[in-house]
Amino acid sequence: MKRLAYRLLFLPFAAALLVLSGCATSYILDNSVQSFSNLPALPAQPTYRFERLPSQQAPDQAQLEAMADAALHKAGLRRDDATPRYSVQVGARLQAVLSPWADPWDGWGGFGFRRRGFGFGIGSRLGTMESPWYHREVSVIVRDLSSNRVVYETRASNDGPWSSSASVFPAMFEAAMQGFPTPPAGPRSVHIQVVPPANS
Repeated sequence: MKRLAYRLLFLPFAAALLVLSGCATSYILDNSVQSFSNLPALPAQPTYRFERLPSQQAPDQAQLEAMADAALHKAGLRRDDATPRYSVQVGARLQAVLSPWADPWDGWGGFGFRRRGFGFGIGSRLGTMESPWYHREVSVIVRDLSSNRVVYETRASNDGPWSSSASVFPAMFEAAMQGFPTPPAGPRSVHIQVVPPANS
């Protein structure tokens, strides 16, 4: 029982260390993925161009497309803005959420040392030092330009302490495109090793 208690106390400490040292250490990103396909096989000329919705005209959409481009290329698609066979829409969402290591007894008011993690409460949850936690989602929609029909749709989601979207989003797109063009049916878990840039 005492050994289990030590393990529970160690887990948030280890997560905090990964956040602090993650810029220099590779890690495994666990993604929940679900894909839908109407493609029996990869066509002879799998060329594509990016397509944007009216809501995707912000400058950061180009950065997101650049993050997805490597995963699309690895899956066998080739970007060709002049003679594309497909159009590809990519999207992403990032949301800061409550860490699973958040102390349920925190925020009762007054001073009180936290039961897990670091820091102590000072009257409200805003005064605490919770480790950051993020929920991310990415999506890829492939449309046949000749028929305007969606032929492939895939999504990936992830929850974790990783703060660098520049490292996480490309790995999530890679996870989302695994199995293209004939992915397994139903939800699945896809693990991708992430090696952050040396200067991150």
